[in-house]
Amino acid sequence: MLEHRRPVLVVTGALLAAGALITSFPFVWMVTSSLKPATEAVSVPPRFWPSEPTLAAYVRLFTELDFSRYLVNTIVVTLLGGVGLFFMAMAGYGFAKYRFRGSGTLFLLVLMTLMIPVQVTMIPTYLILNEVHLTNTLVGIAAPTLVSAFGIFLFRQFMATIPDELLEAARLDGAGEMRIFLQIVLPLSRPIIAVQAVLTFIAGWNSFLWPLIIATEQDKYTLSVGLSLLNQQITVNPTLQMAGASLMVVPIIVVFVIFQKHIVQGFTMSGLK
Repeated sequence: MLEHRRPVLVVTGALLAAGALITSFPFVWMVTSSLKPATEAVSVPPRFWPSEPTLAAYVRLFTELDFSRYLVNTIVVTLLGGVGLFFMAMAGYGFAKYRFRGSGTLFLLVLMTLMIPVQVTMIPTYLILNEVHLTNTLVGIAAPTLVSAFGIFLFRQFMATIPDELLEAARLDGAGEMRIFLQIVLPLSRPIIAVQAVLTFIAGWNSFLWPLIIATEQDKYTLSVGLSLLNQQITVNPTLQMAGASLMVVPIIVVFVIFQKHIVQGFTMSGLK
């Protein structure tokens, strides 16, 4: 039986490998182009691999174009967004394990916010942050990403699978609700925490429109905004632009590769297909 299926498996594997190569080619081209000298980046015919790889473009980004400031701002915004994981976990736990009047309706209202485009809420959010003097601050940039309805939904779906008997046993032993949440629920929820941490990291790292709106000074810009300024700050330089794009993309791929096992496990255990 296996011998009859072997040609099919070989063909399937070859097609998947070809698809993977085609899909990854733009990324590999971006990285290799960022290592080329400026003259070689625009040579005709184009060369796939640089004859003399150099990090000059990356050095220029951090020494002349203030990308070190943009990188620090992006890291701070991402870390601040990570604080919201705790609040989303608490909300998900409340919806999953506590029964109170109107809990179903309240959870439905939370889910309904998923149908509201982000662009619609930007003006009200800006006005609120302006009233509390958080415009043009990193906290103001990170504030809208602290809590998301999808994150609450993920935590609720996952924590609903935690046995109630385990929580009742902890209560009988005298554990308080906060202790149960911190020492039992959160350790058991590590897969879904990893999933939401990656999603939060990607959202904060790639955020462009909101930082562009809320930040009025260049020293508060993030990497994505700084990358869009390359064409305005200097003449067109493909090597420099590829280096900036690589700086944006590579960390996301590294984080995803590290946490991919937890991501698959989290989505599987949360009941999502």
